[in-house]
Amino acid sequence: MEIINYKFELFEGPLDLLLTLVEKNKVKIEDIPIDLICDQYMEYIREASLYNIELACEFLYMASELMLIKSRMLLPRDPEKDEDPRKILIDAILEYQKAKLAATELSDLYMEYGTRMVKETDDISPDKTYVADHSIELLRAALIHVFTETKLNEKTAQKEFDNIVNAPRIPVHTIITNLLTNLRQGDVFLDGFLRDSENKSEIIAKFIGILELLKSHIISINDDMADPETGVTNMATHAKISLIASDAEIEFSALDSYQ
Repeated sequence: MEIINYKFELFEGPLDLLLTLVEKNKVKIEDIPIDLICDQYMEYIREASLYNIELACEFLYMASELMLIKSRMLLPRDPEKDEDPRKILIDAILEYQKAKLAATELSDLYMEYGTRMVKETDDISPDKTYVADHSIELLRAALIHVFTETKLNEKTAQKEFDNIVNAPRIPVHTIITNLLTNLRQGDVFLDGFLRDSENKSEIIAKFIGILELLKSHIISINDDMADPETGVTNMATHAKISLIASDAEIEFSALDSYQ
């Protein structure tokens, strides 16, 4: 029998002791050398008596079970028909090993999250009576503060703010009205319609107006004109805007947000 030298330890139960013996002997749980494990288990029981340590009755009960298994292993049996006398013990040790590993993981999680507390969501209803008068100067000061936090100077912040405030506002409904007026006289080329814009804001307004008219099925865009030299249709230059519902009306109030 291999002698294991270790300081006397206290175990949570007999399965804890058996699992420790299996690990120290570096044997497989599925093929426990019952003679070796039984002898080492009994050595632990005797050593406990030397230290005047009173073991729980479970340890003594397991000792009797090991002795019973050891005796049954000595009897002749048919491996194909007779059950392995160690099976119940092996299943118990494997189950205990899983529980011990799970306990270790849960212990780590408890160390990390055990002291945390969950605060329930406060039911705060919005105060509809609050109406703030945000002046342009107040908004400019807020924008300067943001730019200051991002390492930009006040002069640059003022310039950026002026570009936002002074950007031309192009009412989309005006663009739509003018486009429908032109379409009643004939088709309009998409490329020319967009290029005939004074600035980016007007191009965006025209693009939004076209999308609204397409969505309302008031106009259509056709690209059936081919380049006479190449025979290839160029959507960018040959697409035409056609009026398909001259008497249709569009709700301009819905376009206020696009101004």
